[in-house]
Amino acid sequence: MAIEQGIFKQTRLARQAAKDAMASPAGGAIVRRESSTFELSKESYTTENEITATQQIASARHGARLVNGKLSGNLSPGTYSDPLSALLRRDFAGVTAITGMSITIAGSGPYTITRAAGDFLAGGIKIGMVVRLTAGSFTAANLNKNLLVTGVTATVLTVQSLNSQTMVAEGPIASATLTVPGKVTYTPISGHTSIYHTVEEWHPNVPTSERNIDVRFTQANISLPGSGNAKIDFTAIGLNQTQSSTAYFTAPTAETTTGTLVAASGALFVNGSAVATVTDMSISIDGKGAGADGVLGTDIRPDVFVGKVNVNGSFTAYFDGATIPNLFLNETATSILSAITAGSDNAADCMTFTMSNVKIISSSPADAETGLKRTYQFQAVLNASGGTGTATEKTTLQVQDSAAA
Repeated sequence: MAIEQGIFKQTRLARQAAKDAMASPAGGAIVRRESSTFELSKESYTTENEITATQQIASARHGARLVNGKLSGNLSPGTYSDPLSALLRRDFAGVTAITGMSITIAGSGPYTITRAAGDFLAGGIKIGMVVRLTAGSFTAANLNKNLLVTGVTATVLTVQSLNSQTMVAEGPIASATLTVPGKVTYTPISGHTSIYHTVEEWHPNVPTSERNIDVRFTQANISLPGSGNAKIDFTAIGLNQTQSSTAYFTAPTAETTTGTLVAASGALFVNGSAVATVTDMSISIDGKGAGADGVLGTDIRPDVFVGKVNVNGSFTAYFDGATIPNLFLNETATSILSAITAGSDNAADCMTFTMSNVKIISSSPADAETGLKRTYQFQAVLNASGGTGTATEKTTLQVQDSAAA
């Protein structure tokens, strides 16, 4: 008798075209993971309150089904973009490159990128995006480099070069192109998607295929430690699970090969200013998912319901002044922007998380002999002043993934 090992198990997933329609067996992708479990649970009923002459329980039955899913892994570009976009209820989409510009670069970090004519805002460039100058007769120090946008006007971008890379003042440079690598998503104000997945847990040595149907990703917790790999943990809810001795996805796409993101490699901005004292940060995206109540005549619940998308989290920082504590004390709206890279080269894969309307809701000091820290809880809310033609998106959370498909 074979005993399955986790090293051989594969977690595979694919989008469904609609609820109650399993994804095509010709699709699917193997997902990198630290762990994944998709457990079928059932309500159970006994007659323990029934009184009979036997003085024993006479019946035990199963009821409505539900699949409780957990998927955890190291955060890497492109790996989890599909479930993340489903949770945020908008597909990742590319931003059209801006071409034919005359560009002048100035400053010594942060830097400014000034165009002679045209409009960056109309081109969809937002605070929190990583951009690259990909065409034009720039010096090598300025070309194909990750530049984090921290300010946008019609003609000027304020940028921070990631990974401590420097730029060179020059210009005007003609026929320049500005590219936004990868794709961007956010929770929209309308047109929300409603995505279901088929998730297969394939155990080749047994062999057994556990096929989880009508799965919705309902929550993600992102951990960004100052030392160590960035992590992501998903919670999912599905409506049913079936089994077979053969694999469902016949030719799944191989796992991604992008590097793991390290929070120490990138940049963090709070209230528009770079912060070098944060030791860790976490972001929770909660879609308020719950299985529907059971209904008469079937053990399959009718749906997985979701509520509003709630984004909150916390960060811990060395206590180096009153700036951040005063954001809490005065209930001042602020912003949090984190950019993380998967390498130290100029154009390393990266992800950004931008919350442009945040309230600090607690400030908790700690006491120690060494450096004093404070932990700050925050709540992100809709940035009602953002949107088309402005420097920020009209959303709670904007995410860029340089390797999103």
